[in-house]
Amino acid sequence: MKSVSIDRRRVLVALADSIVVMSSLVTAFYLRFDFDPPSSELALLSHALWIAVSVKALVFLMSGIDKCSWRYVGLTDLLRLLWTNLVASTCFTAGALLSVGPPFAKSVYLIDFMICFLATAASRFAVRLYVEVLPAQLSRPRGKGVLIYGAGAAGMLLLREIRSNPALGYNVVGFLDDNAKMHSTVRMNVPVLGCGRDAAAIVRRCKGTHHEIEEIVIAMPSATGRQMREAVAHCRAADVSCKTLPGLGKLLTDQVLTAQIRNVSLEDLLGREQVRMEEQRIQLRIAGRSVLVTGAAGSIGSELCRQIARFKPGRLIALDQAESELFRIDLELREKFPELSLTAEVGDIRDARRIDEIIRQHEVDSVFHAAAYKHVPMMEAHALEAVRNNVLGTWNVVEAAARNRVPNFLMISSDKAVNPTSIMGATKRVAELIVSAAAEGAGRKTTFVSVRFGNVLGSNGSVVPLFQQQIARGGPVTVTHPNIRRYFMSVQEAVQLVLQASTMGHGSEIFVLDMGEPIRIVDLAQNMIRLAGLTPHEDIEIRMVGLRPGEKLYEELTSQGENIVPTYHEKIKIFKGPNVRAEEIENWIRGLDVLLRRRNPLTVVEHLKQLVPEYRPDGAWAAVERPLSTAVGNEVRR
Repeated sequence: MKSVSIDRRRVLVALADSIVVMSSLVTAFYLRFDFDPPSSELALLSHALWIAVSVKALVFLMSGIDKCSWRYVGLTDLLRLLWTNLVASTCFTAGALLSVGPPFAKSVYLIDFMICFLATAASRFAVRLYVEVLPAQLSRPRGKGVLIYGAGAAGMLLLREIRSNPALGYNVVGFLDDNAKMHSTVRMNVPVLGCGRDAAAIVRRCKGTHHEIEEIVIAMPSATGRQMREAVAHCRAADVSCKTLPGLGKLLTDQVLTAQIRNVSLEDLLGREQVRMEEQRIQLRIAGRSVLVTGAAGSIGSELCRQIARFKPGRLIALDQAESELFRIDLELREKFPELSLTAEVGDIRDARRIDEIIRQHEVDSVFHAAAYKHVPMMEAHALEAVRNNVLGTWNVVEAAARNRVPNFLMISSDKAVNPTSIMGATKRVAELIVSAAAEGAGRKTTFVSVRFGNVLGSNGSVVPLFQQQIARGGPVTVTHPNIRRYFMSVQEAVQLVLQASTMGHGSEIFVLDMGEPIRIVDLAQNMIRLAGLTPHEDIEIRMVGLRPGEKLYEELTSQGENIVPTYHEKIKIFKGPNVRAEEIENWIRGLDVLLRRRNPLTVVEHLKQLVPEYRPDGAWAAVERPLSTAVGNEVRR
């Protein structure tokens, strides 16, 4: 039915253009003779009309101008019409000279070209004028008054779509733009009323009129984090609802702009640039291959599954011990990617036999190891479980991948592995050393790499959902220290860079993602309170509760002795530091296994310090001193 309606539309367009062609030639003819043509010329006109309709209709059809939507016609369509009419008129002139001959008035050809071009353009723009302007004029008094913050391309596109769809219930009162050159100008008959700082005054001025402003929509998809924070602050000062459009990447993938208007999010305030991904290289690494993701039900693991699925793997194996969350991501992936060959495997990375079985059964080509215990205070209280999962679990996956000659292995690490002060950070540093050492094992065919990055906004158990819960309860929002800072990135950005890094490794590298500037947690709390429409310290208290065990004031990017090596990708670097030989790691793991069976956390912490001398434990583990090394040796020998 759709193709029938499209064919019918093309026929109607062709008929309309044919009428325009005939009308323009007749008009040109009569203009040439001051509306009193000699009777001898009328016979020539009749013959020329048949030539004009036949030739021009054929040229119009071949150029495809009948396919253009008149509702959305623009300047590029106008240029196309100009060239099409020029070619059509040239062909008509040649045909008429050959058929009718010199007696036909030559000036008619030029007049006909000009009228035909203007008429075909006018007919199309008349439709757009009717669709956009007239409904908007009729519905303006009834719509919700809005200001569009940003008078650039995105703002103009948004205005055009609002006008073409009165059912949206928007009445665009004016633009705001921080570019002083645009002030006092008019864009599509809508004035640019001022800059962001003027928002409050403009809203007050319009209050009580039929142009009363109820909402400001920020239409700056390429804005930086600082620009977004300033824009949101101006909207807050105006005391009206504030919404925004998504980034450029989202605008390119979705067609309906108004459907994407949403509340401002923390990602908008971060304002991180869109990641440049070499999709062809990633496609070559993933398409048609068997890919295993450990920790697939977690924040990073589930996003890895979503993005890997886009590149059409031969099989995606999602592994996790949390069966309820694994069930959810399994349902989501099957719904979004019905053609995906997906296997959800319930299993624990601490079970070496189970991991080996999964890799061997599915003939895995790539492993993305995201399974880990990551909550710093919780792991301080459960040191043995943190070590068993993060260290021995990683050892099991690494050994299974090497034994089964898996071509590629990538582990997700953390910036807390740098000069660690927590059990979690120390275990992730050990995991990095295990992965790097595995790359140098004799006869191994696997490329082993690690990727470090900071906190992920909104991940399970992170500070963002905690603050959201506290704000929903009415406060207080608890911050550990007024000066504590953390690096943040969105889960989508983190995973995109992980996939990019997976194509760059040769073995033993630790890739580090560009995390931008660290953000004060107290500023994050204040922004979240404001985004909820409340005022910090008035509506919601922010309370300082002190640093938790294992927590740093500032996360570091490099350890002593590590060097930063740039890559060809501007957001990915390599850290080069001292590695540990595979034999040393193997002996150390055997000793760790013995100590874990003894269930003595003090000796396990001391054992960690032997492999990670930069580890400076905090809290309960700060009392663990070097003399314990003798006790550790005795435990291992027993």
